[in-house]
Amino acid sequence: MNSIFFNEHGGLDKLTYGELPTPEPGPGEVQIRLRASSVNRLDLWVREGWPGLKLPLPHIPGADGAGDISAVGAGVDTPVGTRVVINPSLSCGECERCLAGEDNLCRSWHLLGETTSGTYAEYIVVPSSNILPLPERFPYITAAAAALVFHTAWHSLITRGRLLPGETVLVVGASGGVNTACIQIAKFIGAKVIVIGSTDVKLGLAESLGADILINRSNEESWSKAVYLATRKRGVDLVVDNVGAATMMHSLRAARKGGRILTVGNTSGPTYEIDNRYLFGKHLSLLGSSMGTHDDFRRVMTLVLEKKLQPVLDRTYPLTDAAEAQARLSEGEQMGKITLAI
Repeated sequence: MNSIFFNEHGGLDKLTYGELPTPEPGPGEVQIRLRASSVNRLDLWVREGWPGLKLPLPHIPGADGAGDISAVGAGVDTPVGTRVVINPSLSCGECERCLAGEDNLCRSWHLLGETTSGTYAEYIVVPSSNILPLPERFPYITAAAAALVFHTAWHSLITRGRLLPGETVLVVGASGGVNTACIQIAKFIGAKVIVIGSTDVKLGLAESLGADILINRSNEESWSKAVYLATRKRGVDLVVDNVGAATMMHSLRAARKGGRILTVGNTSGPTYEIDNRYLFGKHLSLLGSSMGTHDDFRRVMTLVLEKKLQPVLDRTYPLTDAAEAQARLSEGEQMGKITLAI
């Protein structure tokens, strides 16, 4: 099969387009002829590598995928030809966490494209429990663009953050995949949304998705103070921060007493210091969140397939141009999801 892979960690030049063996499904598994994938920050980090990361090489990046079932293993009843989107979160289904419905806390949890081969390829094999049928004519690109980011956003806002109608949410970042998903989910629930963005263009996108208050951090050196004033000196109920080092102290300051801070990523770096007085003095809850459960995936993707939630699409590249797609993501100028047509 044709695929994008790397044989060693490093820059974009390490990505290779070529032939690799086509995987075959085992019992309980399905083989999918992929039609679309999408690009996530995860793909860049895995390609670059980090201390302690050990992958079987060659490694195929990519967490998101949608396509057609091309073969099935023993015990699978789903017909060949079924159009599907993939849940990229892999779990054993047998440990105490999986049995409790908390499968993203599985003892042997994996993510497609991170610690196992992913979706930058013509074919992939996944457990049959990781597929969701697509309606006829629902675009593969749209399904692939939604899978990881809406899964992540739903689990963080709804399952971990317990967002309620009428609450105020601060989303740190205006145009990325997870942030645009968070804005839509929060508005769907009935929350008020404040968005921090770096440019008026990106904030314009957030406004088009329903954001209520827009703050340009390029014009507001202390944007947490701007949030404080915009909420009549109350602060926000919930903060979604996937930036990390550069923004966390602002996020702590922007939260109301008893507020919750969701940390769902670290695009500006994973290591930072915080002033602990904000945590105990304001009775704040700092919540980590990564991906979500199978139930989260079904719930949020059902809303996507019903077109009640809609991923924002940036540019689509052919699989052969995956390096160019990753380069665009690393530049940070994208408006929504970058996708790959396979």
